[in-house]
Amino acid sequence: MPRLLLAISFAFLTFMAGVWTRAAQQPGAAELEAARFTGKNTVLEAAGVGATRRRFEAGARTAWHSHPNGQLLFVQEGRLRLQKRGQPIKELGQGESDFSGPNVEHWHGASASTPLVHVAVGFGGDTKWFAKVTDEEYSGKAGQAGRAGEAGR
Repeated sequence: MPRLLLAISFAFLTFMAGVWTRAAQQPGAAELEAARFTGKNTVLEAAGVGATRRRFEAGARTAWHSHPNGQLLFVQEGRLRLQKRGQPIKELGQGESDFSGPNVEHWHGASASTPLVHVAVGFGGDTKWFAKVTDEEYSGKAGQAGRAGEAGR
């Protein structure tokens, strides 16, 4: 029995030595950072950052709205149609992105013929909602969209 206990103890200590040795050989956080980045950089707190993924059928869209700290849109699938107040309509395809700055009134949705899946990243604060986008605005036939502050807030 003492030989069996000695053999089990030796096997356990050999196993633990291997675990300790592997752990000691793993690079630390500083070494990993140095291998992945050049120059000084800092991970920032993500408080207030939120992301949503949404599907729009062809022709579906948001109402006019704005975000106090801006919004980043990323097209995952399909075609995105968007407009910022006072600017022409643009369309983006898969892999493209657009940023609307703080308090910039805008709308976005799918193109008229292609559904859309997009990821929207907001940077905190409450979205302000305005009037729905008319068919004329969506098609670009309304000319320059109405003024900021129109009804529907």
